[in-house]
Amino acid sequence: MSSLTFISRPVSSGDSINGELRVPGDKSISHRSVMLGAIAEGVTEVSGFLQGDDNLATVNAFRAMGVNIEQGNDTELSITGVGLHGLQAPQKTLDLGNSGTSIRLLSGLLAGQKFDSVLTGDASLLKRPMRRVTLPLAEMGADIATVEGGMPPLSISAVSSLNAIDYLMPVASAQVKSCLILAALYAEGVSRIIEPAPTRDHTERMLAGFGCSVGRDGDTVVVNPEGARLSACKVDVPADISSAAFFLVAASIVPGSDLLLKHVGINPTRIGVINILMQMGANIEIISEREIGGEPVADIRVRYAQLNGIHIPEDQVPLAIDEFPVLFIAAACAEGETILTGAEELRVKESDRIQSMVDGLLAIGVKAVAQDDGIIIQGGGDISGGEVDSHGDHRIAMAFTMAGLVSAGAITIRDCSNVNTSFPDFIGLARQVGVDVESV
Repeated sequence: MSSLTFISRPVSSGDSINGELRVPGDKSISHRSVMLGAIAEGVTEVSGFLQGDDNLATVNAFRAMGVNIEQGNDTELSITGVGLHGLQAPQKTLDLGNSGTSIRLLSGLLAGQKFDSVLTGDASLLKRPMRRVTLPLAEMGADIATVEGGMPPLSISAVSSLNAIDYLMPVASAQVKSCLILAALYAEGVSRIIEPAPTRDHTERMLAGFGCSVGRDGDTVVVNPEGARLSACKVDVPADISSAAFFLVAASIVPGSDLLLKHVGINPTRIGVINILMQMGANIEIISEREIGGEPVADIRVRYAQLNGIHIPEDQVPLAIDEFPVLFIAAACAEGETILTGAEELRVKESDRIQSMVDGLLAIGVKAVAQDDGIIIQGGGDISGGEVDSHGDHRIAMAFTMAGLVSAGAITIRDCSNVNTSFPDFIGLARQVGVDVESV
């Protein structure tokens, strides 16, 4: 993949971020629609599917396992499911690119299969920790090998069956939880997965939509696989709140802005970014809430407001884990100090997002200090132009694009090719609402 550079320039005097926008479909829900559609019985129709590189890696993996997936227009898929036990042995290593969701969820789905498989990815994915899934899967009887340090590739060997598990997750992670839910569908007996804090529940909601309910007992997910089967259904993927987050911040920090974001998923396990911005003083209005396919959806109106620094509540951290890069830009524009704690998880994302963001903020004149589990940012909105390295991390690239809106000069952002993993045509949509950004 050739390297891509973004150049983001300040909004001209008198201009602002305005209009209506529907950002691409939710990445998490798109992944799960393919995975569950593939092991369902019948034809699942998906609309609003995110055509990002990560999701296409999931599509290609299931095609390699004998699932017929046809593309309608850009956002429509038709998946002919093969049932829980109909996947076929892939003839090649499954390359999941940059997608942590794909490799972790697939490891659970493939752990109980009667065939061998190998999961790999790009240079970034090969540095992501996998013991958090391989250790509990091994407790269930899975045969999974990693390379040194618990990193991918993952080599999964056939087993006759898995055992149920009672597992207290050491870290709140939707990927680990979903991995174990999928493995539990292939286990003997009832599995119980205990969350230390709430995480996104798209897997549970979507399984119910496919007619295969998992139970919930307080902080425990209960999976009883006896007689489990999934029946094909229609999946309408809402716009991704993680992609909307960049524009929530953009309109919050540029004076005079008034932006409407359409058909955004507002799952309560994902709205940390809205909760945190509103605590900082953001002017955000949730309009016409509705439920589509088990997922809450709404339009979100955001207008400029003076933000204030806060100590981000730790109970919001798992609900906003993917949105922190752009929240750090909001903090740089806020009055006073913003402190984040309890977010060690940010160090093992597509990059070390704490260190990468601190380095980038310092490069554009913002005072920021990395902590083991978070960051301290001095606000005040004094952002200079400069050059930033995104370290191949899509969310860091897009976050610093928004910093350019209010900087004293242009911000050049290096290594932006991976933006296509989550947000195809980011530049085009951003320009529609007044963001002055180009790729070179």
